Amino acid sequence: MSNAAAAPPKGLVKRRQGPLLYFYHVGLIIELETLKMMKDPAEIFSRSIQPVVWLLLFGEAFSRMKAVPVQGGDYLAFLTPGILAQSITFVSIFNGLSIIWERDMGLLQKILTTPIERSALVLGKMLASTSRSLCQLAVVLTVASLLGIHLQWSLDRVAGLLAFVVLGSAFFSGLSMVIAALVKTRDRMMGIGQLVTMPLFFASSALYPVSVMPPWLQAFAKANPLSYLVDGLRGLLLDPTYSNGLLDGLVLLGASLFIWAFATRQYPRLLT
Repeated sequence: MSNAAAAPPKGLVKRRQGPLLYFYHVGLIIELETLKMMKDPAEIFSRSIQPVVWLLLFGEAFSRMKAVPVQGGDYLAFLTPGILAQSITFVSIFNGLSIIWERDMGLLQKILTTPIERSALVLGKMLASTSRSLCQLAVVLTVASLLGIHLQWSLDRVAGLLAFVVLGSAFFSGLSMVIAALVKTRDRMMGIGQLVTMPLFFASSALYPVSVMPPWLQAFAKANPLSYLVDGLRGLLLDPTYSNGLLDGLVLLGASLFIWAFATRQYPRLLT
């Protein structure tokens, strides 16, 4: 009788093991990571300076030189989505540094002993990076408006813009977790992070159209997830006839799902 009385109802066990618990854990990780970010506003401010510098210095200089042929002739407008994509990439790719820090502080070992599934933990950390990217989005759009860049605004375009920011942040955050699991130290993470992000950035459509690249670089750019993020942001912000949103979004979604699965598999390697 005592054993029967102590056993939890079967229905309760099933509910606790269902998808609601899984997504509760995902939300819990997002909340914890967001609170951690909010405790360091200086980091948010310092990261917000980079896109401003790119737009005010690089963008203004190249738009006056007319060195890059772009549709419509307004290079600064063409550059704005590329700088936004760059900012999303850079704030997400170094998310792996916090994972290594958690390992060094002994927090990672404790987290992996909790009932939270590994995939929920990784997904929560991937999605939590969106909060930093949304700050970059607000900064870039504010600067673009102050510079007089005409942007396309509608409810569906804003929803699409947020979706691309989430997918881009999730992919590059997951990629950073894979890199962290492989390199295992903060110094290596900084070096490898730069080594990965810079070629992806310059071999994308962020700074110039893919059509001006040599054929071998065009092939790389078309396989580069950052190009699809840039194209999606550029189409939603600038092109009133943009129609490739579904294709660009599906490519980013597929890349994010793949990196989520890969990061989930590699995550425990940080402890070895």
